[in-house]
Amino acid sequence: MGYDADIGIEAEHAMTHGSIQILPLSEHQHVAWLPLWRGYQTFYEVDIAPEVSAVTWSRLLDPAEPMGAALAWDGPTAVGLVHHIRHRSCWTIGDYVYLQDLFVSPDKRGAGIGRKLIEYVYELARHQACARVHWLTHETNTDAMLLYDRIAERSGFVQYRRAVK
Repeated sequence: MGYDADIGIEAEHAMTHGSIQILPLSEHQHVAWLPLWRGYQTFYEVDIAPEVSAVTWSRLLDPAEPMGAALAWDGPTAVGLVHHIRHRSCWTIGDYVYLQDLFVSPDKRGAGIGRKLIEYVYELARHQACARVHWLTHETNTDAMLLYDRIAERSGFVQYRRAVK
């Protein structure tokens, strides 16, 4: 059931905050995950091909993959998602966890759900003796940066990238 369940996070580290519950992704939740995944793409004005989303879904659930995900639930409704990838580092003995995607439904923003999803990843990293959790955001995502500046440190690094084809 993906990276989170594989390490025992499902039962041991599910997080409940008020009416919001953060739970690792499970195979029967595709119908709840997909609209959030599409909402994330809309927010960043990208259109990820359906075949890429299908592979992403299968990787998130594959115990052999270093990827995992969780959904934020408000009762029976999924209102947020987080995807994360564990990886090695040359700078520490402990692995890092890259928080790749974070999204909260627009009508639920400002209620602390993003923070709860990040805290879930922090707990996952602590549970696995990882050295760091890190992520990127777009420079225009100023609302989210208000939260990020309170719960993490800016690294000062600038990302460079180039597609390899």
